Amino acid sequence: MVCVSKGPWLDEDEQQAWRSYLLMNRTLETHLERHLQREFGLSKSDFEILVNLSESESGRMRAFELGRATQWEKSRMSHHLSRMEKRGLIRKESCQARYPEIAITEEGMAAIKACAPAHAARVREFFVDIFGPDRLAVLGEVSDDIVAKIGQHCATDCPPEVSGLDAT
Repeated sequence: MVCVSKGPWLDEDEQQAWRSYLLMNRTLETHLERHLQREFGLSKSDFEILVNLSESESGRMRAFELGRATQWEKSRMSHHLSRMEKRGLIRKESCQARYPEIAITEEGMAAIKACAPAHAARVREFFVDIFGPDRLAVLGEVSDDIVAKIGQHCATDCPPEVSGLDAT
């Protein structure tokens, strides 16, 4: 990968591209979340947890695994799982380990099955179809490169409290 840094500040084109990306990301996420909330009564956070649980082989995961998958802090995860449990979307089940496993309930599975087709259709309409196959492939490659670069930074010279690798 080639470094194209021109100094500490972004030039006008770089700034425009960065701000366009931020606006697109925020607009798309907000639009998709509003549909989830209004049509299915799920928040983006509910959806993220339900997707992870529904895609796991057993329909269950440990909270720390969900935290790793979602990049949420422990307290946020704990509070959100409690709210989802009260709504019957997940349950905490005892297991051999110190902490319980988080399991998707029938209600949670029904919720994800109900909303996933509409959500996927919107992602296709407002994202996939606009990119087209060639640009989508490039986006996937660039996204993987960015995630790898951040992973490398977190593993080497990023403070643990920023990288999320600290034990707290």
